[in-house]
Amino acid sequence: MQMEVNKPQDAILVAPPQNLATYKHANATIIALVRNAESGKLGQSIKRFQKSFNDKFNYPYTFINDQPFTDKFKERIKRYTNDAPVEFVTINPKNWDKPQFIDEAKEAKEMQIMHSHDVAYAQKASYHNMCRFYSGSFYNLPELQKYKYYWRIEPQVDFYSDVTYDVFKYMEATEKIYGFVIGLYDIEETVKSLWPETLKYLNTGDNYKYVNENGSFQWLIEDLQNPERNKVAGGYSTCHFWSNFEIGDMDFFRSEAYNNWFKYLDSTGGFYYERWGDAPVHSIGVSLFADKSKIHWFRDLGYSHDPYFNCANTPFTKGCSVGKFSKYEHLNNHNCLMNWLEYDNIKDVYKEEEKKEK
Repeated sequence: MQMEVNKPQDAILVAPPQNLATYKHANATIIALVRNAESGKLGQSIKRFQKSFNDKFNYPYTFINDQPFTDKFKERIKRYTNDAPVEFVTINPKNWDKPQFIDEAKEAKEMQIMHSHDVAYAQKASYHNMCRFYSGSFYNLPELQKYKYYWRIEPQVDFYSDVTYDVFKYMEATEKIYGFVIGLYDIEETVKSLWPETLKYLNTGDNYKYVNENGSFQWLIEDLQNPERNKVAGGYSTCHFWSNFEIGDMDFFRSEAYNNWFKYLDSTGGFYYERWGDAPVHSIGVSLFADKSKIHWFRDLGYSHDPYFNCANTPFTKGCSVGKFSKYEHLNNHNCLMNWLEYDNIKDVYKEEEKKEK
């Protein structure tokens, strides 16, 4: 029988306030990059998210689009957000569009190769733009400058836990910089040069100074579970935190260490000549440039994004099968979370002496 999971026990957890009007929130927002046509799918995610967490804490939403939001989208979304503040942001084309230096003939050739290998979204230009935007631009949007923390949600996701503590206040109290729920292997074809280019950057000049001596390195390079992926990806295991659910500190991403590395990656064209995702980029970034104790697995938060799950055995989780990772058995070997926990000797903050809630 799987052991029951408690709440995090390395901080005093803040319970839902009795009076939301006087509640002192953490400096945080819930963000979603979404198209006008996805109002219904995102609305269902928000409905579940509100029930799970935000009806209790009323954090603001920031909705982001590369096109102006329609009045129809705004009206429909507000039906789901209840009394939470909302802001609708249109991305400046310079932060979204493909850079002018990209060799379009080379891009088309490489996209076709990936497509022939059945790589999803390989030929979808907007997907490449999205990966690049989430990797290195979203936290610099003018409308997000007033915030420190974000919680990213997407259309067609589900939340299974009744979250009875302020997750943002937990991040604040413990000085965590990144929180996730699912860790898995990437498609190696999409990141063939991401790790080699990262090593090239780190070994240029004094860039190695940015590496945190207590970083989470080992899971990035393990080659035991899926050695072929490691080989194709130039020594990178392809393990990453799945970023469709992530809670993060934007000040980390705004830092010199992360930004200088991203600018180098961007200059190589890898977001277009390959299909570098924001998930492996975020994962490598926090693993290299942050103390591993500042990365947190929210093992108590039940969540799913087809076809993967994080379904913990907690008294607060309902609606999913405990311990489930994927709805397809053949995908179970995609789970590399234990590699992160064991290879990098991650401290289990769910096992310490329980703290009382305020």
